[in-house]
Amino acid sequence: MDTNLGELPARQHLPVASASPRPGAAHRGPTAARSPVLDVVIPVYNEQGGLERCVRRLHAHLSGTFPYPFRITVADNASTDLTSAVATALAAELPEVESFRLEQKGRGRALRTVWTASEAPVLAYMDVDLSTDLNALLPLVAPLISGHSDLAIGSRLARSSRVVRGAKREFVSRAYNLILRGSLAARFSDAQCGFKAIRGDVAQRLLPMVEDGGWFFDTEMLVLAERAGLRIHEIPVDWVDDPDSSVDLVRTAADDLRGVWRVGRALATGRLALDRLRRPFGDDPRDRELSGVPAGLARQLVGFCVVGGLSTLAYLGLFFLFRLGLGAQPANALALLLSALANTAANRRLTFGVRGRDRAVRHQAQGLVVFAIGLALTGGSLAALHAATPDPAHGTELAVLVAANLAATVLRFLLFRAWLFPERPAAHAPAHDPAAPDDVRSAA
Repeated sequence: MDTNLGELPARQHLPVASASPRPGAAHRGPTAARSPVLDVVIPVYNEQGGLERCVRRLHAHLSGTFPYPFRITVADNASTDLTSAVATALAAELPEVESFRLEQKGRGRALRTVWTASEAPVLAYMDVDLSTDLNALLPLVAPLISGHSDLAIGSRLARSSRVVRGAKREFVSRAYNLILRGSLAARFSDAQCGFKAIRGDVAQRLLPMVEDGGWFFDTEMLVLAERAGLRIHEIPVDWVDDPDSSVDLVRTAADDLRGVWRVGRALATGRLALDRLRRPFGDDPRDRELSGVPAGLARQLVGFCVVGGLSTLAYLGLFFLFRLGLGAQPANALALLLSALANTAANRRLTFGVRGRDRAVRHQAQGLVVFAIGLALTGGSLAALHAATPDPAHGTELAVLVAANLAATVLRFLLFRAWLFPERPAAHAPAHDPAAPDDVRSAA
């Protein structure tokens, strides 16, 4: 293992993802040509029974919660049952799903092959049994998208994790991680939780140095990453053991111990050139922006949430004030109108960066259309409440309005971003101003 991470080239942004199929891809979903920000790989071997349930559940979760384009890749490592046929059928039916067939077994081999071929700037994987709660997926990849970390892992051994598994697996897991700490000086807490993510640019440089193609792949990758000074982010997870797991614990443990010996010997003999290891992508935190992620969306979400929170407080205060002398519907309409005017003006200036008075009236008019949609949602909710309860308490009315406003807020952001303040095409950006931000918005 003559590997020298210190000679890795300086960080380079990944090129914009293309729509061309990856080598070995058996089938792409109907909309797989969209450039994904996240590629979630599910390595499988003879999983025809549970694969469809897993993919459908993951696809529904990502469709409802992940704010960027994504792809789910089923990596079939030489299954001998109908797993490949199930994966191909799912890819033909579901958007953002792709099947990938390998003719050799090995989880690590499957991950290295698919990750190396993927153009997505963020790569992740999870086990097909979905033992880890999917609500942890967005917190897992968020530090990679923001540039805070290089790898991210779920940890079942974190204090706030909630884990349901037998005593045997608990003992094996804790003993293995103690071995890693004692022999390889590993600082990460859970090497083999099947819930990890890595930046695409890091993977392109790190994965060729990982020799193992089986279950030790995770551990070797994390050890090399740690020795290279890469930042590994850990999150607590809720994890429920799959009683039908086909993993051979004894054989896996033996293979892992052999891997620990091999990597430990390489470290001890200096074959990894430890004196020359350094962060391969530089220490300047300003150079950690992830290419391939839509520009400005994260900042806009933060700005919109801040403005929306203040607007909601103003709306509730006005509603309570007007409710003292008016009925519920007039109080709601007047409070929503005033807060909507202020919300549009604040989002125009603070969230989407539109300055000056040009088209300000048009933006307010469009904002009133959005206001009408919000009024329909909140007014309809109030009407339904009063139909069910003729004289509800003010607290109940406020609770219903808060819930309706949450739904209206999501719709309002989408309309603001796509209709009121659409993104200016890059081709029309001023070429003479290199300092102009990437997320400049047009006033149209």
